[in-house]
Amino acid sequence: MKRGLILIALFLLWGTGCHLTKADTGKTEVVVITDLYHPYQDPGNNLDLIMGFGLPDVELKAVLLDITDAFRKQVADHPTLWQDPRGPREAGFIPVSQLNYIFDRSVPCAMGPMSMMKSEYDKMEYVSHVENGAIDLLFEVLESGKNKVDILSFGSARILAVAFNRNPELMKRKIRKIHLSAGTASPNYELGQDQGANAIPGGEWNVALDVCAFTRILKSQLPVAIYPCAGKDGGFVKDHNNTYWQLPSMAFVKEMHPQLQRYLDFAFLKKLQFDYLRAMNMDSEAPDIDTALYPSPFHVWESAIWLNATHRKIICNESGRYRLIQSDDIPPKCREVGNGLRYCILEEIRDDGRFKFSYTDKDKSNIQIYYRDDVDENERAMQEVIPQLYISIRPNP
Repeated sequence: MKRGLILIALFLLWGTGCHLTKADTGKTEVVVITDLYHPYQDPGNNLDLIMGFGLPDVELKAVLLDITDAFRKQVADHPTLWQDPRGPREAGFIPVSQLNYIFDRSVPCAMGPMSMMKSEYDKMEYVSHVENGAIDLLFEVLESGKNKVDILSFGSARILAVAFNRNPELMKRKIRKIHLSAGTASPNYELGQDQGANAIPGGEWNVALDVCAFTRILKSQLPVAIYPCAGKDGGFVKDHNNTYWQLPSMAFVKEMHPQLQRYLDFAFLKKLQFDYLRAMNMDSEAPDIDTALYPSPFHVWESAIWLNATHRKIICNESGRYRLIQSDDIPPKCREVGNGLRYCILEEIRDDGRFKFSYTDKDKSNIQIYYRDDVDENERAMQEVIPQLYISIRPNP
């Protein structure tokens, strides 16, 4: 392995990575792959990463940054995606460092390849040492631990696909499940109202970031749970198989722990101050923040993955209130709100990243797909339970 790169990544994060070999804690062991930038491109990446550091039942083993060079520029020049004029931006080492600082952790972080794969079987051995960092770190996590690991992927599947091409046996042996936030669930490839989505490969942003990577993972025989970001009408419309919902207000941030308020304020206002760690300090109990300045409405795709990966269920009591539980036993006079996974067979995977699926039995497939029966109730429930989950997180309680 390229030890020099790993040491550099760990130095940036004020840690040694020693936790990679510590004894089993009984927690869900997780590696997060995220297209996290600073300043942000999708602010949801900054928000959902708090789960990895703050949920008491999660052991976050590493954060792998899925970065695309086109979006590091002043104006993006990606061949098929939006020519985003809000740059420049860089890989999100700063927000990861801030969360390590707040939670007194040493979670290692590294960056993956920044260009698209040339084919499904590309090992990308030609990329720089820096771009190999995430793949080397993933292998170190998998090799050093005795337990299988869940991979939560928010972005392209490039790091996963390249790692699989280089060492498929390790990936098959040590990955419990890949929770893949990507793709379009559209019956018979039916095109909907979102002309922008219809025009890009796969009909969805994360697929279009690297189509070969997405199709490689779908064909890999690895255990994969697909959480489509888009449905027939694109990524900003709720569908039974996509994970999209909206937070109409970010006012709940004012009820979060003061250091997490500072972290989100730093991210959402795109602050660029040099003392980005000192900015997280508790110099006052309640920081002066204005949540009206935050992105609104706040678009969310990530929550279903975190709830399923950590075995949380949404229930509704007889008075219509929603809450989260971690049990298969539903309390009396309560019912479960659909937010789960169904086994499926991928009947066809097209070269452009679109796929056709049908539901099946558990013993007939390694693939699952997200499903919610009542999309509007699911959104109402998420709007209640997810803010409360963030509010409950307390660094070093």
